[in-house]
Amino acid sequence: MHALNQFAEGTNGVLHVHSAPAALCPHVQWALTATLECRANLKWAAQPASPGLLRATCTWSGPVGTGARLVNALRPWPMLRFEVTEDASEGVDGERFSYVPTLGLWHGSMSANGDVILGEMQLRALISAHGHSGALAMELDVALGSDWDAELEPYRSGGEGAEVTWLHRNVG
Repeated sequence: MHALNQFAEGTNGVLHVHSAPAALCPHVQWALTATLECRANLKWAAQPASPGLLRATCTWSGPVGTGARLVNALRPWPMLRFEVTEDASEGVDGERFSYVPTLGLWHGSMSANGDVILGEMQLRALISAHGHSGALAMELDVALGSDWDAELEPYRSGGEGAEVTWLHRNVG
């Protein structure tokens, strides 16, 4: 049992590699293996949204902050499309990272039900900078990751019925 002022030690999440060239798949697996300190043996399948590319999904368990470490491991390959989620845990908000080649990386905090959380100070800064112009709606769309969602949606639906790999690392 944790003292009331301590944070959780471990968490879970999901990694979706929405599209990757076949030649890159072993490198992705090696990067995941090194990051998670367990063997990543992903089940790759064709990506219907982009013929010739592959996709894979895995759930993971690891220390808090593993989601960001997974993103850092995958960012060297700008041709990937991927999402990493890290579940909320005691004292720590959940996170979602989305990467697409045309937009780069987006990061947002997530509530327990998966909604993007915009903090008060973030909203105040957006309103202050754009409150009297039509740009506020555009800035809120960026803060919510709307363009990343629109870009990734065709790739997300391509995985319905696909096999999910479970990756576990001992924590604690």
